[in-house]
Amino acid sequence: MTTAVKPKKPTTAVKAAGKRAPGASATTAPGVRAKAARAKPGASQAGTAQDAAPAAQSVRVRAKPAAAPAPAEKVKKPAVRTGALPVKLNKRSGDTIAKILATTEEIILQSGADRISILDVCQESGISRGTFYRYFSSQDDLLDAFSRHKRDQFHARLIEAVGPYQDPDERFQAVLNFVDDYLERSRARRLLLVAPDYATRWFQRIFHDSVHRFQDVLSPVFDAWEERRGITLDRELICELIVRFILSDVLVPSGADRRNLMRRVERFVIMLLSGRVARR
Repeated sequence: MTTAVKPKKPTTAVKAAGKRAPGASATTAPGVRAKAARAKPGASQAGTAQDAAPAAQSVRVRAKPAAAPAPAEKVKKPAVRTGALPVKLNKRSGDTIAKILATTEEIILQSGADRISILDVCQESGISRGTFYRYFSSQDDLLDAFSRHKRDQFHARLIEAVGPYQDPDERFQAVLNFVDDYLERSRARRLLLVAPDYATRWFQRIFHDSVHRFQDVLSPVFDAWEERRGITLDRELICELIVRFILSDVLVPSGADRRNLMRRVERFVIMLLSGRVARR
């Protein structure tokens, strides 16, 4: 009779291995880890990059400065009409304004400034009322623009008349010739007759400006005279006398004797230069 051999109990190491076998291994063997690393190079790097991307993105979002508030939209103010002529004009607009001002002068010289009407100006100029109001806001605005136009026209022609002359004596003579020609052709006397109030206000308005304009034109002449004579001239006084002479001839025409009067003005200036009182 034989005795049955009992199977040996598993050792402690076998028991431990048996318990780990059914589930996922908590610790990978060193060889397995090395093999996995060789099988998928860069896999851990890719995973690390993917894990780091959201974090970096969140950092960038937090680091991004807050957007500045949008600037408040500027509210355009409505254009306010000041009554002045447009600063920039094309040729067509300039021609239209010149036509309106020329018509205004003719109407004023015929019937006076008080009786001028916008309707008459539009009809005589061949324009619509809408075109008129594009450049002038009212009848007073038109008359004011006409005054500026005649003032600027006078000064522009003065500068043009003396422009070619550089010699001081010739330049002064050119000024005297211009004044004589202006008084010969000027319609200011007619304006004074048909619109005395308007003409008087206009003369008062341009008086001081004209004095300064004559000073500018005659400045090279005065410079040469002072250097030549070794004296100091009262330039403003001389120019004021010239302007007052023009206005006095408009009011009280000298007629055929005006040429002699211009020579008297010249002698008067020479007298100032010499410091002597001229005798008759």
